[in-house]
Amino acid sequence: MTQQLTLPRTTSPAGRATDAPTLGVAGLVTVLLGAFLPMLDFFIVNVALPTIDHDLAAGPAVLELVAAGYGIAFAVLLVLGGRLGDAFGRRRLFVAGAALFALTSLACGLAPTAWTLVAARVAQGASAALLLPQVLATITAASSGAQRARALGIYGAVGGISVVIGQVLGGMMVAADLFGSGWRAVFLLNVPFALLTAVLAVPYVPETRASRAAGVDVPGTVLLTGTLLSLFVPLMEGRAVGWPLWTWLLLGLFPLLAAAFLTVERRAERMGRTPLVPLSLLRIPEMRRGLGIALPYFTGFGGFMFVVAILLQHGLRLGPVAAGWALVPMAAGYFTASLSGPRLVGRFGSRVITGGAVIQGIGLATLLATVLADWTHFSPLRMLPGVALAGIGQGLVGTPLFRVVLSKVPAERAGVGSGVLATTQQSSLALGVATLGTLFLAVSPTMGFAHALALVLAIQFGGSVIIAALSMRLPRSVA
Repeated sequence: MTQQLTLPRTTSPAGRATDAPTLGVAGLVTVLLGAFLPMLDFFIVNVALPTIDHDLAAGPAVLELVAAGYGIAFAVLLVLGGRLGDAFGRRRLFVAGAALFALTSLACGLAPTAWTLVAARVAQGASAALLLPQVLATITAASSGAQRARALGIYGAVGGISVVIGQVLGGMMVAADLFGSGWRAVFLLNVPFALLTAVLAVPYVPETRASRAAGVDVPGTVLLTGTLLSLFVPLMEGRAVGWPLWTWLLLGLFPLLAAAFLTVERRAERMGRTPLVPLSLLRIPEMRRGLGIALPYFTGFGGFMFVVAILLQHGLRLGPVAAGWALVPMAAGYFTASLSGPRLVGRFGSRVITGGAVIQGIGLATLLATVLADWTHFSPLRMLPGVALAGIGQGLVGTPLFRVVLSKVPAERAGVGSGVLATTQQSSLALGVATLGTLFLAVSPTMGFAHALALVLAIQFGGSVIIAALSMRLPRSVA
């Protein structure tokens, strides 16, 4: 018999309060699979980029867009995806997002040219933005108490492990060259799993939505899109195209667009309308402080994974499989910490995040010392202690973080709250690739791989210190 998660109350399509159907284990597994696929695809392409370049003659600028186009579209549309789920039903948007993710993954796998692949990746990111916010929103709106805490803990574990597994699995798929598909298998693998997710969601995931459907905040959506694009496009493409004038103009527009977005959203909420991002959510201490931790955490995580993928293949000349397997100790450390995370949070509260930041910092410092001590013999084996410790620390930070941020968000605002958190997560991952990745690629020709990596690790160590300091301001007890 299916174990049940207790739901509070949701609304019927007609807007009447009803006793909602329960979310069983099958439903939870389904939504977590829906979360795993888009997060996996953020990084699975990293180890396939050299092969894509060889087959499609992409060139560095277009190749960066293959990686960045997905992340930019994903981050830009996440909050809108959460809002649409609130208004039209989260299961409905989840099913639509999963089906579109399958279709766009197929388009990526069959892309005949590099620019076709870029367009398909952007569309794939947009479909992921419809899918992912519904996962957190459904868990938040459809569970409570210890059951919600466990579900959010598992979600945090899935998010971190999917990033590492993405690069391991990507390397294996490229090397296996199934039926001569090469890099295309990285995308085609999504199709059956995304379709299965859509099919399972219909009987097992309950429909939830906000009690009062809010219209789409067009000015807010346009300004948020412009703000994120003005930051990510020049950061991700500037180095590859030689930093022309338009990249600096866009970066100059970023603070202006961000200020305009905040002004419009504040005014909309003050006038009684429903903005895309209700800034009143930031009055919730757990949300505000948790997002402050999420920014350096995911920025460092995203940058680390991208830099290590480049280092292993271009610096150490490893093949895609060996490059992927070098990160298995990190995945094992993350998974181990994630399993113990909920129990530790129950005993030590938010101080688990502080401990995780310290352990992550020790892992990064160990890896930094290994790099500087003897670069000529640097190898995945010598990386093992540092990346394993970093993985354990990241698991102890990431697993309870989602629980902290969403712990006090009202169920009727679950969609927009989840969208804000997911946008912070994906934007920060993309920001890590754009900043730390660009820095590494820019300085490695002159400084060499060893000192370029050491510089990036030192910056990430500083991020661990910031996370530890910010986590001390969180409420000790986690609801």
